[in-house]
Amino acid sequence: MRQDGAGQRRKGGKPLKRVTGKRPELRTVVVFCEGTKSEPDYVNGIKRLPHVAANTALNLEIHPDQGAPITLVRMAVERKKDPEVDECWCLFDVEWPQNHPSLRAAITLAKAHDIRLAISNPCFEIWLILHHQDHTRFENTDVVERASRALDGRRGKGIDVGVYMPLRKEAARRAALLEKRHLSAGKLFPNDNPSSGMHRFLKAIEG
Repeated sequence: MRQDGAGQRRKGGKPLKRVTGKRPELRTVVVFCEGTKSEPDYVNGIKRLPHVAANTALNLEIHPDQGAPITLVRMAVERKKDPEVDECWCLFDVEWPQNHPSLRAAITLAKAHDIRLAISNPCFEIWLILHHQDHTRFENTDVVERASRALDGRRGKGIDVGVYMPLRKEAARRAALLEKRHLSAGKLFPNDNPSSGMHRFLKAIEG
């Protein structure tokens, strides 16, 4: 008699079995940033991209007092002791004309503990500008912030990630070209204004 259901056999073969795929373990990346609006908005936009969500658990930690770079790196050093954490990134600004304190100390500490950095010079808004157009002029922070708001029309610090996600590869291309230009001119950190290491962050997260 022919059997139906789970016990059904193929002619001359073994019983049919249901194969269940095992979901691969997600890579855990923790991101520390000093901003409370534009940077978190942007990182959360990256986090929601389907190909990122399928492969990476992207966790965001914000210092409650908008901590200086050295504070963020120290937080990352402690967080990286967790064996479940694969990678830590710190996103912070240089700021002009008054640089953030302890910038070099933050970089040295990060290198010693394999904490990855995406530094924007003078500020994160230069990265936002690069989504829309080239920008090669040395600028102060307030000038760059105003220029960024003029390009996307926002009134506050928060950004519409729907505007920025489709343009991120073009921003990465422009940021990489700026980096090459500074290297060719011998302009090293913190004199590499304008610049942003966010293109390296994107490459690390998106693959």
